[in-house]
Amino acid sequence: MPADRTTLLESALDALAEGAVLADIGGGLAYWNRAAETITGYGSADVMGRPVRDLLDLMVVGGASRWVRATDIEASHDRGSMVRMRHALGYELQVFARVMTLRDGMGSRIGSAVLFHPADNIDSLPHGDSNDARISESQMQLEDRLTRLHEDFDRGDLPLGVIWIAVDQAAELRRTHGLRACEAMLESIERTLASGLKPTEEIGRWGSSDFLVLSHERNAAALASHAQTLAGLARTAEFRWWGDRVSLTVSIGAAQAESGVPLSSLLERAQSAMLNSIHSGGNHVSCAQGRG
Repeated sequence: MPADRTTLLESALDALAEGAVLADIGGGLAYWNRAAETITGYGSADVMGRPVRDLLDLMVVGGASRWVRATDIEASHDRGSMVRMRHALGYELQVFARVMTLRDGMGSRIGSAVLFHPADNIDSLPHGDSNDARISESQMQLEDRLTRLHEDFDRGDLPLGVIWIAVDQAAELRRTHGLRACEAMLESIERTLASGLKPTEEIGRWGSSDFLVLSHERNAAALASHAQTLAGLARTAEFRWWGDRVSLTVSIGAAQAESGVPLSSLLERAQSAMLNSIHSGGNHVSCAQGRG
């Protein structure tokens, strides 16, 4: 007999590499997948049917109730949060978590889902330096999306490439005009770059002066051509600060994902290519070579 829908759903949730928790409309836990058991140390038998609120004291440390409390789901479901959880063995671990509201066909809320994975999976990926909490949050959200896209690539769903972009004038502008001017410039160039992206692509802050573009170009040659187009587009960005016009250029590194190569290596290749562009004097595009 074919599996029923409930069995198929449970199998799909158990196949996820990240923790997946489903709560019903009353806040009671309705499902706790295998990854959630592995990450937290709590088996499904320990938590099933218990109110989410009761589990806060058991599992979550400090400030994380906003991502499990039903009244806050609407405001936070589209944004991930870094939170601390208490493992069953007593130690704390950081996880990146996000909440989704579950609705029926009529649009009425029927429950919620919490997805989370250890922050160690994020911290192992290279990214630009930043002490700004807002930029760090952008990095975490983009890293989460990148991880998912790389998993899709490994399954053969879509090609994946990354374009690492550093703004050549950022450090000098920050020194001569201040942080506000630099941030205004970066917001301006991000809008310019975003205007040149394809509908399926994404761009986000990847550091104090860096951006990362997630692309689905079919091969390395197409990705390199696209990177060249973005470099040319960046030169058209119009930025003025108190009457001073600042000419902008970018240094770009592009790398195409390859089968069997981990995500961290993909980013390291893109970063190395970007640094090569900087060392070439800026206003340059470098493309990472494949394994072979």
